[in-house]
Amino acid sequence: MSILKKGLKGAPVKRLQEALGIDADGDFGPGTEKAVREFQKANGLAVDGIAGPDTFTAMGLHELVLLRVGSRGAAVKAMQEDLGIDADGKFGPGTKKAVMEFQKENGLTVDGMAGPATLAKMKSFSSVVTAETIKKSAVTADEEQFESEDLPELKGAEVVKGSAEAAPEKSVWSKVKGWFS
Repeated sequence: MSILKKGLKGAPVKRLQEALGIDADGDFGPGTEKAVREFQKANGLAVDGIAGPDTFTAMGLHELVLLRVGSRGAAVKAMQEDLGIDADGKFGPGTKKAVMEFQKENGLTVDGMAGPATLAKMKSFSSVVTAETIKKSAVTADEEQFESEDLPELKGAEVVKGSAEAAPEKSVWSKVKGWFS
C-alpha cells in the first residue's frame, strides 16, 4: 500500500487533502479524487485520481512516499538506479531483495519497503527526503484518531505482521507497513 485512492481513510489521506487545499477529513471520497485528478492534469502526471509516489513527490509530500512491491513510476526507477539494478520503474521481487540488502548495509529496519528513512540514504532522494521529512512522517496528535480505522481494501486480506521503519515510532504508513512486511 503505497497509494491513496477512493475509499481509504487515515492520516495520509488527511495530509494529501491539506496539500490539495480541500476539506481535510481524512476520508478519500469523490471530492478528493477530483482534486487529485486536477492536480495530476495540471502537473503533467498520469491522470487516474490515485495518489502514489509520483503524485506525492510532485506535491512535495515526500513523507508519504512508500515504495513497495507493486509500486511503479519515476520514484521507483530512481531508486532502482541508486541500487544499481535494472531500472524499469516496476517494484518487483528483485527490487525488494535489493532494498533489503541496502537496508541491512545501512543499519535500517530490513523490511523491503522504502519509506522516508530508507530513501533519505539514497543519492536520488537525499536532497528532498531529509531528517525533517522523516520527522514529518510521524503521526501527529490530531491524526491519532485514524490509527484504529480499517483500510477498506484490506478487510479480510491476509496480513503479515512485521517491523516498522527505523524512525519515527509511529509514521503515517506504520499501520500499513506492518501488514505487508
